[in-house]
Parts: sequence; C-alpha cells; structure tokens
Amino acid sequence: METEATATARASALTDPSAAASLDEAATAPTPTGEDVDLLAELSAARTLASERLNELAYARAEIDNVRKRAIRSADERLVSHRKALLAKFLPVLDNLQRALAFDDSEGLRGGLGATLRSFENLLVGENVVAVETLGKPFDPHIAEAIATRETTEHEDDIVVEDVQRGYRLGEDLLRPAMVIVAKRIDA
Repeated sequence: METEATATARASALTDPSAAASLDEAATAPTPTGEDVDLLAELSAARTLASERLNELAYARAEIDNVRKRAIRSADERLVSHRKALLAKFLPVLDNLQRALAFDDSEGLRGGLGATLRSFENLLVGENVVAVETLGKPFDPHIAEAIATRETTEHEDDIVVEDVQRGYRLGEDLLRPAMVIVAKRIDA
C-alpha cells in the first residue's frame, strides 16, 4: 500500500533525478517497526520540549535584562531626586549670604554671617550630620588629627586645647576628622 508521501516522492522522481535516488534509497530502507515509531515519537517530543525550554530561557534572559535596566533607571532617578532635595536645602544659605553682603555696616554683616552659619548648621543637623566634640577632651586619633602641640601649664598632656577645623559625623560614620592642637604639659 502506497502512502501519500511515497506517491509525492514518486511524482518528484519523474522530474528530478536526485529525488529518484532518494526514492530508491527509501524503497530499500527497512520499514519502521512499532519500537522505531515509539522512539521517533519520543525524539519528536524531546525536540519540542527542548525548543520550548530554549524559548523559555530566552524570555527569562530578556526579563532579567529588563529588571536590571529598571533597577538602574530607578537608582538614577532616586539619586537625582536626593541631589535636588539636598541642593534645594542650600538655597536659603545662599540667600543669607546675599543678604549679608547687602549690608554696609559691620553689625549687619556679622548678623548675616551668623544667620548663614545657623542655616548651615541646621541643614547639616537635618541630614544627620553632627560636629565631633573634641575641645577639652583627651585626643582621640579615630576622630581627630593633631596638627600641632601647644606647651601649657593649664592642661594635662594630650588634651585638645584648640579646634582648628571641626570634624563631622554622619550618623556613626566619620565624614571628616577634626584638626586640633593638643596640649603638651610643661612644668612651671
């Protein structure tokens, strides 16, 4: 009994010599047994499953890439937002400096600079930045840098006698160490 595929192959063989050779090979090939048919069906199912898994993998990779891009975009947006908010907090300080420069008398200038200093201090406190207290305390190299010593009879050795530049903390982290002058006791 001739199948439809065999009939199509015979028709092709009439016009194409290479198709005739394939037809001859097919005629001499053994007919598949039930076991062969089962194996071919399993192979076809495995190929279909592999193709589905490959597509799923491609979709998963694309989704991971999209998630990564969204995370980067979100982080960039947060950074810009926080930067704008921080810079906006500096604007009142700038206003105070401009007002201070508008005064001709020294008392007005002093008051304007005092207001500017308070604005900066309030801005820093609002950002959880606090000054490191060192004056009159024993020198601590973890929070301060000694830039000089001063001979004195009034203080014990290694007591901070002057803050040259204040240090600051952000929460528990040190933003900048204080620059200090430390006492060196001399006998009177």
